[in-house]
Amino acid sequence: MGRYSNLRGRALLFLLFLWLLWFLNFSVRIILSPILPVIEDEFMVTHAQASGIFIFLSVGYGVSVILSGFFSGRLGYKKSIVLSLALLSLATFLIPFVHTFFLLYLFALVLGLAVGTYIPSVIPLITEYYPEKDWGKAISIHDTGASISILTTPFVAIALLGLVPWRGIFVVFGCIFLACAIVLCFACSEVKIGGAPRAMFRDILKMRSLWVMTVLFAFGVGANLGIYSIIPLYLTKELHLNIGYANSVLGVSRLGSVGVAISCGFLIDRFSLKRIMFPMMAVAGVFTIFMGLVSVRHMGIVLFLQAVFITGFFPVGLVAIAKIFTREMRGLATGMILAVSMVIGSGAVPWLLGVSGDLYSFRLGIIILGLLTTAASTLIFRLKELD
Repeated sequence: MGRYSNLRGRALLFLLFLWLLWFLNFSVRIILSPILPVIEDEFMVTHAQASGIFIFLSVGYGVSVILSGFFSGRLGYKKSIVLSLALLSLATFLIPFVHTFFLLYLFALVLGLAVGTYIPSVIPLITEYYPEKDWGKAISIHDTGASISILTTPFVAIALLGLVPWRGIFVVFGCIFLACAIVLCFACSEVKIGGAPRAMFRDILKMRSLWVMTVLFAFGVGANLGIYSIIPLYLTKELHLNIGYANSVLGVSRLGSVGVAISCGFLIDRFSLKRIMFPMMAVAGVFTIFMGLVSVRHMGIVLFLQAVFITGFFPVGLVAIAKIFTREMRGLATGMILAVSMVIGSGAVPWLLGVSGDLYSFRLGIIILGLLTTAASTLIFRLKELD
């Protein structure tokens, strides 16, 4: 397969299509957050039960990214993503038929299994299509799909809820995923890399950097998606804002995150990865603490600043993974790191915050998460491979 020599023309067009796929994958994963108060009221469940959806979503995601790390290279990264899109289309078409709350746990698990295949497949695909000198820009541009998804999903939810019941939102997603699967079949050639042998798997497990990156990503995801998942509940149930206003605050708070994600792609080429990752994560931890301390009046400002800094961590972190691990290790290592970090950060963290909301308050859980995230940021200096 030919490698693109720059980020212009067809190379940029292909990257933008991958960006769209990441945007859609991320959107369907987080759409449950802005509509969660509606689901909670309809099924009359507790905060912890409602937040439990994210545990099943994250467990499915974790299992999928690990399996993807083993098999996507052999099967083919293009084929893996097409299968992921097809499963997402099927699952989202079936969700409207759910009328028992606990069945949502099952479908959350299936959604997690489907979306988990994407990142471990697309990162090796990007590093094969683009030269190493453009990895920072390509991965950062691609990663803005998540930032823009986080920004726009609350507004999309508000708009669609004005037109259709919450179940209808998933029908819209089903149609889009089906169309994207068809387009991808013709958009690029297949890329296959021999899967990592068991001996290499053991070698990866012995690498200290694997576990350092896993801890960093776990707290990064917790401070990002974990917080994002429960903010609508926090604002509506504890701070007594209406759902439309709460989702507007949540969406506007993500405006700055898009710019910082793009900027990081250019900073990576100029500065040490450690010098970018540490302040991004440490300051995000501090603002997470403030999120549990400030009044409603200042909540929007704190949400905005926290989102700016924690969003900047991820594109730099993905480039760090690409540089730490060899070509043969990269897909499996990415899958392992994302599997554990997503189960903890986007599954256990929102559930624990929901438990905190039931037993005491959301504020206490958010403050503890901020303290742990700030402390975890110091582990960045243990990544010797990035010196």
